[in-house]
This record gives sequence, structure tokens and C-alpha cells, in this order.
Amino acid sequence: MKLLLRILIPGILLSACTTEYDICIYGGTSAGVIAARSAALAGHKVVIVEPSGHIGGLTTGGLGRTDIGNKQVVQGLSRQFYRDLGTRYGRLESWVFEPKAAAEIYQGYLDHPGITVLRQTGLKALEMDGSRIVSMRTVRLTPEGEVKGRGPVIKAQVFIDASYEGDLLPAAGVSYAVGRESADTYGESWNGSHLSRYHQFPDGVDPYLVPGDPASGLLPGISAGEAEEGAGDSLLQAYNLRLCLTDSLENRIPLSRPEGYDSTRFELLARLIAAQPADTSYFIWSPMPGRKTDVNNFGAVSTDMIGGNAGYLEASYAGRYQIYKAHSDYTLELLWFMMTDSRVPEGLREEFSRWGLPKDEYIASDHWTPQLYVREGRRMVSDYVATQADCEGLTQVPDYIGYAAYKMDSHNCRRVVIDGGVKNEGDVEINIPGPWPIAYRSIVPAAGECTNLVVPVAVSASHIAFGSIRMEPVFMTLGQVASLAAGIAIERGIPVQEVPAEEIREAIASDPLQDGSVPDIFIDDSALEVPDGWARIKSKRGYGPSYLETGAPGATMVFTTTVPHPGRYAVYSYLNLVDDVEPVTTYRIGDREVTVNAREVPLDGQMKGDWAPLGEFEIGDSVTVTLTGGASGKPLRADCILLVRRDG
Repeated sequence: MKLLLRILIPGILLSACTTEYDICIYGGTSAGVIAARSAALAGHKVVIVEPSGHIGGLTTGGLGRTDIGNKQVVQGLSRQFYRDLGTRYGRLESWVFEPKAAAEIYQGYLDHPGITVLRQTGLKALEMDGSRIVSMRTVRLTPEGEVKGRGPVIKAQVFIDASYEGDLLPAAGVSYAVGRESADTYGESWNGSHLSRYHQFPDGVDPYLVPGDPASGLLPGISAGEAEEGAGDSLLQAYNLRLCLTDSLENRIPLSRPEGYDSTRFELLARLIAAQPADTSYFIWSPMPGRKTDVNNFGAVSTDMIGGNAGYLEASYAGRYQIYKAHSDYTLELLWFMMTDSRVPEGLREEFSRWGLPKDEYIASDHWTPQLYVREGRRMVSDYVATQADCEGLTQVPDYIGYAAYKMDSHNCRRVVIDGGVKNEGDVEINIPGPWPIAYRSIVPAAGECTNLVVPVAVSASHIAFGSIRMEPVFMTLGQVASLAAGIAIERGIPVQEVPAEEIREAIASDPLQDGSVPDIFIDDSALEVPDGWARIKSKRGYGPSYLETGAPGATMVFTTTVPHPGRYAVYSYLNLVDDVEPVTTYRIGDREVTVNAREVPLDGQMKGDWAPLGEFEIGDSVTVTLTGGASGKPLRADCILLVRRDG
């Protein structure tokens, strides 16, 4: 950013308006909120510095259909957030939710005497004493990112960069990368430039202002560059807005013609529609509670403003706002085009016209999301860089502190001309074998660089590995990790690089909510022997990396474990909610039997499975749950049993 300055000082040189905290968190993202909650629960005095007026990042910004990959990787306070949403929606957990629901829960977290939130406050400079941040100089900002005055000087013992952009990295002199490494940099077959069949133009869509005339020039947004497979560059995958719309007549504000609307801006989309007249898939419409949507990009031309993020990372706050505004204008004009342009098939126009802005969302920003989806910003380069090999389970990571589980994923980065037609370039969607460990070294700077900075979002990873990490639940998990690491560093007076990763893992395992409550008990299939007639299947459809399966009608599986804290527990079974498995299962716990029909368990979110409640039970120092399949003849799956303490 143009505002960033790194000021080296020989000693402690602070202004009279200095405020002191234990931990300073830059960025009010989901990771920032959870980091602050964790710090406050640990008794620390903490401040969040957020340049915009929006708190919660994408989680409150419209991404209501959570990208997960695998629920097992979501730990601690991150998991509790989805439990709190579940309480609101009448289930154990909810991974699909309205923005206002997430915002209300986050605000409840932040209503703590140990937490201060400074909205519309930006970074001016970091004051450094060698490799240690002493304080952060800030500026006050308008909603449009213009500087309107000095902010406080914030002194803290540890700083956490929870921003999507990674703004503290250059300010603290920490090594970082931007864009795509070449395939050769880390030996990754899926990094660098790639042409994909997904979100792609069919052959023959003309890229020129005058069709067939290269001399007329290219349509806006198309690059004259070449797409060399595997080549690296500084391009960022496309940003967009995740849209919360509604078709509820009582709650809908109809969309109106955007000021300055020009249909010629969508000439490329019009040509795409003409080239595939039978295709009606231009957005991903994910239903939300309250008759709302989470709308995301789909297809060759959609909500992704490919190339629109150029210059974003180095722009001033005002410059970043203008890039957000350009994305916002593009999206509103795109909706209007799909609603009204005669080149759009009538059925599509009618479908788009059903939707409007929800009256009960984003009241402060005219019912429109204020959050740009910054899919990728700077990425720290530390002593451990996560790569494709990590995603593929080919590495050993002894200092792991969390897991990623999403596929290797990148949205398109640019549009190019190939064989006389336009093509999108940069999309990658490659499945991974299962959850993979994230190194503690990936969230702290390299040895010799900043010693009191933790980075839970702009982590040390290659472009393609970051695409597997960059999901909101993982960022929240890493936010708690960052806070716990900061606490240990403060308590012992050591650099963050010296914090033992195993102590962080143990802290989350033994007290995941940091309130002394009894942790959940999971009896996963991975802890069971595989009986005769059963097979362990590695699949992303299960809870964790696998489940057990048998084709024998009426087969049984026994889950058993010790219970460190006897008492009353709610018991759940994780069911694969797909059509090709046995739907009816019976569970015996003690002297009670419970029968569950998977067809009656509502599916929530991306995963093809969910928790089915079996009831509440008084449980002693051990528990045995016996699962018996029905007689449909379909395969029976046994995956995981969960016990949640209900009596304190």
C-alpha cells in the first residue's frame, strides 16, 4: 500500500496519544474476530484495527454457504461459531446462514470488556526496534477510504495480521509473494498459468470489437498476452462480491437501473449467450435461510470481475475502495443486464427479475454487501512454504497446528485470445486425498525476520496450496492458533517462532472453547478396527478422511470409547446423506434403541453428510454405541459418533 512506511527506531519512541494492548490485530476478518475472542478469553487486552466499517470479512459479507472441504478440520472457537449458528437455526451446527445471523454472533463475541474495535482505522506505519514491532501508527478513514486525520499509536507485545491482504508483511519487512509461482518454483504441476475446461468459453467466441477484425482491437477485459502453460506471473485470481438476494415479496427491494448503465459493457456476455443458447447456468444460486441466496460466480462470464483487481494490493485505502466500487458497479450492471437485455433468453430474464435486495441485511450499506471477496492477497514466504506436495499428502509436518481440506482451487486470472477466440485462464479445481496439516512455521515469519508477528490468513503457501487453505473456517481456526501463540510468546517473553506447536495443539484439544468446558468426544472410524466384511473407504464424503462400508444386509458396527468426564451427553451419528447407501440405521446405547432414517435428516451446506441426533443419555466412564443397518440391500456406512456434554 502507498500508505505503508517502515520506521526503524533505536529505542522506544512513542507519541503522547499511544494506547497500549497485549495484542493488536490488524483486520476485522473472521480470523480477526476469533483471534480477538480467543485473546480476551485468555485474559488479554486486545484491539482490532479495521480499515473499513465492516466486521467479519466474507463470513458476514455474503458467503453464507460455507466452503468447508471436511468438517473434521474445523476446531475450537471456529467450530463453536457454527454451533452458535446451529442454535439460531434449530440444529447442532449450521454451515448455511444469513449474513445478519453471522454478524449478530460476531458482535456478541466482541462485546467483551477486553476487546476494543477501531473501525475505519488504517495502517500508517509500523515502528520497529530491530526485528520487533514496537507500535502501529494509524490514520482515521472515511467510508470511502480517504484519510481524515491521525489515529492512535498502538503499542502491543504481539501483532496479528488477520487481513486478507497481508498488509503488515511489507510494513514489518517480512518476505512475501504475490501472484502465481511458476510450476518449476516448487515443482508443482498445478501452479502457474493454466487453461481449464471449467468456467470456460466455448470455441469460437469472437474477442474483437468488430467481430472478425483484429485491427479493431480487443473487447474490454481481454489481454493480448499469451498463456504459457505453467508460467508464473504477478496476477491475482479474480475477486467478486458474494450476493445476498431475496425473492420474498415482503422483504425484497427491487433492483433498479444502475446509474451510468451501459449494456455494451456486456458485449462479451451477449456473444457467450449467443454461442450457447441452451445454457442457463451463469451464477451459482445457493439457497439460504429466510428465502435468501448466496450467489457466486459460475461460467465464462459471471460475477468474477476478471482482471478487475489489478493494482489492488499496492493501492491506498481510497484506491482499494474504488476497486471495490468498480466490482460493485459491475455486479449491479450485470444483474440489470440479465434482467432486461433482449439478448438474454426470456426465461433467464424472468428468473433474474424475481430477485432483489433484502430489507433486513446490510442496513448501513443500502442492503448491499460492503465486502469485496479478496480471494488472495500477499502470501508470506517463511521457513515453511506449503505447496502442492502438502495438499497431496506427500509431506511430514511435525509442527502442524490445523488442517486444510478444500480442493486445490483458483479462479481465473485473465482472458486471452487463443486461435482467434477468447478463453479464460487461471482456473484450477483439483481434488485432494483428504485433510492435510498446516505447519506452525507457515503462520510465523522466517527466523531472523519479525519476531512478534503472527499471520493466520496471508500464510506461507504457494498460490495453489493457498487455494486449498483459503476457507473461512480454516482462517478462524488459525486465528485462534495465532492468539494462543501470541499468549505463550507474551507469557514467556520469547519470539513467536519459538512457541512450541504441540502446546497449541494440546491447548485446543483440552480446552477448545477456552472456558474450561468439557470437550466433545469423537469416535471416528479411523479409531476402529476393520471387521471382516467391512472396508475402510477414503473419501471426502465422510467425516474426516474415511468411513467404513459393508454390503452385508443387517450388519453391525460397534463404536466404543472411554469417557473422561461422566455425565449427560447428547449423542449424534454422522450420516452420509446420499441416495446410494442404506437409509435406515438403528443405534443401541445402553438399554435404548433409536432408529434414524437418513432421508429425514436435512442436508446443510456443501458436505454430503450431517449429524443425526440420537438423543441425550446419562453416560458413565465408557460408552458403547452399536449401529445396525436396515434391509434395503444398499451399502451400510459407519463413520463417526459424537458426544456433546449437556450438564456443564
